[in-house]
Amino acid sequence: MTPQLQMSIKLLQLSRLELVEAIRQELEENPALEEVQDFADEESRADQSEAASDDTPAIKEVEIEEKINDDIDWSNYIDEYNSTGKIAFETEKKNTPNFESFVARKESLNDHLLWQLLMTFPTEEEEKIGSLIIGNLNKDGYLDIPVEELINTSGSSSDKVNQVLSLIKTFDPTGVGASDLKECLLVQAKHFKLNNTMVTDIIKNHLNHLENKNYKAIASALKINIQEVVSAVNIIKEFEPKPGRTFSVEEPQYINPDIFVYKLEDGFLILLNDDGVPKLHINSYYKQFISRGGKLSGKAKEYLQDKIRSASWLIKSIQQRQKTIYKVMESILNFQREFFENGIAHLKPMVLRDVAEDIGMHESTISRVTTNKYAYTPQGLFELKYLFNSSINRIDGDSIASASVQEKIRQIILNEDASKPYSDEKITELLKESNINIARRTVAKYREMMELLSSNKRKQF
Repeated sequence: MTPQLQMSIKLLQLSRLELVEAIRQELEENPALEEVQDFADEESRADQSEAASDDTPAIKEVEIEEKINDDIDWSNYIDEYNSTGKIAFETEKKNTPNFESFVARKESLNDHLLWQLLMTFPTEEEEKIGSLIIGNLNKDGYLDIPVEELINTSGSSSDKVNQVLSLIKTFDPTGVGASDLKECLLVQAKHFKLNNTMVTDIIKNHLNHLENKNYKAIASALKINIQEVVSAVNIIKEFEPKPGRTFSVEEPQYINPDIFVYKLEDGFLILLNDDGVPKLHINSYYKQFISRGGKLSGKAKEYLQDKIRSASWLIKSIQQRQKTIYKVMESILNFQREFFENGIAHLKPMVLRDVAEDIGMHESTISRVTTNKYAYTPQGLFELKYLFNSSINRIDGDSIASASVQEKIRQIILNEDASKPYSDEKITELLKESNINIARRTVAKYREMMELLSSNKRKQF
């Protein structure tokens, strides 16, 4: 492959943000490449200011007359105003607030716990042990290492380590410092004064039944009616299984669409998102210097020609990339027009080959274009890969997209009776009534892909 083709392929599979980063890097490394600066606004503002100055009537200059009193003590005046200003500057600096303190920063779980530890006025040994424990908590607030390892690492006695650990378990958020889910829930039950109750009994001995919503087994084991079990479970539901997540410092990752598809009265409008993408051109000085046969040494001339060639390839590759993405999106829109108009349930089966044959390109090119690219559509924000779906045969011989089947399953589950949720077998039968013939295991696979619970875990009393 030629270097130009390699560059085109590389740029084609980049997302918009990755493309901007690649262009910025090339601008730093290639002196022959320049970003087009838009001076139109500045020139118009300059013209407006000149026009305003011509039309504005002359304003008489203001003169200030000041009479100097004869009784001024000139020696004190000179001593006061002839200083270097160092003392005044230091005073001003001292009274000036530190603007770094105004920067917003979310408090982490470690900071929150260390602050509470210091508020107990610990000894040096207790502070060391507490810092060690807090440093070994995971993002959910659970202790990641065994207590024995804490004892060995700190060099303190087991009684002292357990004492500090017990103290930390009383801190906010409630349940922090526990070694597992059971202990975390028991700590919260103790905090709400529910020790030695049905709640703690269920947590200690029937957590597996609680997870599977097997309330009948719990009622039978505790010799109580199922309504009492439901009441206790409703209390446990209010506990926080991951106490540390309220202090999560992870920033949300926002998606910037590469393509916008807007619905118009007579069709759709496709726009490529060029926001932030620098507009490039070749440095005119270097270009003219080479074209006029400027005097350069062999290596310098070769270097400059190479950089101009590389800059030209980059500009052409970016233009080709934008044209290819537009053509691919236009083809997808033609195939999936019903989806863009009516939603996910109207997605049609479509593979890379369909688009490749439609626009006369190779399947690998279509794959690169649709990788890490997102489109904002009238139906929401979707990755381009999502619009390609395998085909599932209907009973009457027609076909439907797999994503449409998944959406159908989701809607069935959303509209079911929560006290009597549909089993996968029942969902299979309901799909057959809608002319969709798939196996029960396929329903289970799609349900798990959508992170929907099984029927026994969806059941509500």
